[in-house]
Amino acid sequence: MSSAEAFDYIIVGSGSAGSVLAHRLSEDGRHSVLVLEYGGSDWGPFIQMPSALSYPMNMSLYNWGFETEPEPHLGGRRLATPRGKVLGGSSSINGMVYVRGHARDFDTWEEMGARGWGFRHVLPYFKRMEHSHGGEDGWRGTSGPMHVKRGPRHNPLYQAFIEAGRQAGYPVTEDYNGHQQEGFGAMEMTVHRGVRWSAANAYLRPALKRGNVKVVTYAFARKILLEGKRAVGVEYDIAGEVIEARARREVVIAASCINSPKLLQLSGIGAPETLQAAGIDVVHPLPGVGENLQDHLEVYFQIMSKEPVTLYSKLNWFSKGLIGAEWLMFGTGLGATNHFESCGFIRSQAGIDYPDIQYHFLPAAMRYDGRAAFPNHGFQVHVGPMRSKSRGFVRVRSDNPKENPRILFNYMSHPDDWAEFRACMRLTRELFLQPAMQRYAGAEIQPGKEVQSDAEIDGFIRQHCESAYHPCGTCKMGAASDRQAVVDPECRVIGIDGLRVADSSIMPQVTNGNINAPTLMIGEKASDHILGRDPLPPSNQEPWINPDWRESQR
Repeated sequence: MSSAEAFDYIIVGSGSAGSVLAHRLSEDGRHSVLVLEYGGSDWGPFIQMPSALSYPMNMSLYNWGFETEPEPHLGGRRLATPRGKVLGGSSSINGMVYVRGHARDFDTWEEMGARGWGFRHVLPYFKRMEHSHGGEDGWRGTSGPMHVKRGPRHNPLYQAFIEAGRQAGYPVTEDYNGHQQEGFGAMEMTVHRGVRWSAANAYLRPALKRGNVKVVTYAFARKILLEGKRAVGVEYDIAGEVIEARARREVVIAASCINSPKLLQLSGIGAPETLQAAGIDVVHPLPGVGENLQDHLEVYFQIMSKEPVTLYSKLNWFSKGLIGAEWLMFGTGLGATNHFESCGFIRSQAGIDYPDIQYHFLPAAMRYDGRAAFPNHGFQVHVGPMRSKSRGFVRVRSDNPKENPRILFNYMSHPDDWAEFRACMRLTRELFLQPAMQRYAGAEIQPGKEVQSDAEIDGFIRQHCESAYHPCGTCKMGAASDRQAVVDPECRVIGIDGLRVADSSIMPQVTNGNINAPTLMIGEKASDHILGRDPLPPSNQEPWINPDWRESQR
């Protein structure tokens, strides 16, 4: 074993929260920071070119390649659970969609025991991290590291989708990340000057210029080094050589909702029965580690297009070559967008006070691996419920650090999930019947007009639903009195000194939308807790809630 090098802070993981932490903890130049990342460089067009988003997620070079256990309520299907294994983590392989979440999400966190994480507390951190291009005045940050923009929406289908929402009786929102999430409007993306604006580009690269941040790539974290009930470092290996790094102040785990609980469990911190079954000595019993796993499911609702206006004509190799050439030379064109340029957030029924269904619209009928789903012009909307009641777990199988853990989301295990998903399907059909879409909408590719009854819709969902890749919750933040809580509201692992978790795993409940933005915010807020700074002053801004939500679905 190599001798230990010492740093003030050690961060495990260079992903969305880890990169933010590296930036903020090193900002005043007083502290040394080590970042351990198992992946390698994020350089190259597959990651940096926004429209190439389907490639890195399907490459073992950049993706941990996790998959679930057979999901019992989905006919035993194993679903992919990609997580970024590269500088920038999942922000380097995701779809670049930027959604803060609804104000009610964070107020719910606070109600669940995450004191100081209500909307009034987190809004200032969203503003601090953002550089919004075109967002709502007063609600958005304009000088932060994370650039956020809207797509150009040149394709007529984007506006047709928004107009169809209006015609169906839903509101139109000028900025769903502003005061009003509910409604249809332009979608935002983390793209800047034609390049994927990952956490690595926004936060880590500027931090590396300071000289007090060291990033070690291809470093596989094996366990947290403990002396009694205090974390003092991290044991990791590079190409089989086991190395120790010591932390003078704290160790911060920011390794994803899969690897963060796994690392705690490998270190003897977790549910005794899980650790004992894996042959790991129990150092600190903490039953919530790895539990509370949750996600968003979605289906791709696909429609044939009556007019040749979709991206289908751009899926041949010649067109892709032209798109790539323009992007390489100028950073412009179809290569500079993720193609998710319009969206919607709606409520599934009266009596629900804020949206529980999300739409991502795409002017192509394709699979997530980038291949055409239909050999002609078509388009699709990704749709799914936002607040599933199903919960799963992440549990180590053995004491071998290189063995992937058991991952079971237990998708669709709660009966309410089925009712919500049926509402998604029927409300989506109604959208495509609006005049604005009828010019373009032909026959359904999937689910197909023959899928009508509850049983038929359930069967389609069971066979075709996919993860939206928003896993979280496995190191739940809450009060120390909560048996399922893993970290307290300052992200400290309960009962262990000098150890924190700060990433999507601490979310008590998944937010309303894509989770990259709230994960970045967690890194921002956690950095102030770690440095002992007073939190930013709370906001008094009030979000819009549909005044008729008790009586009306729209």
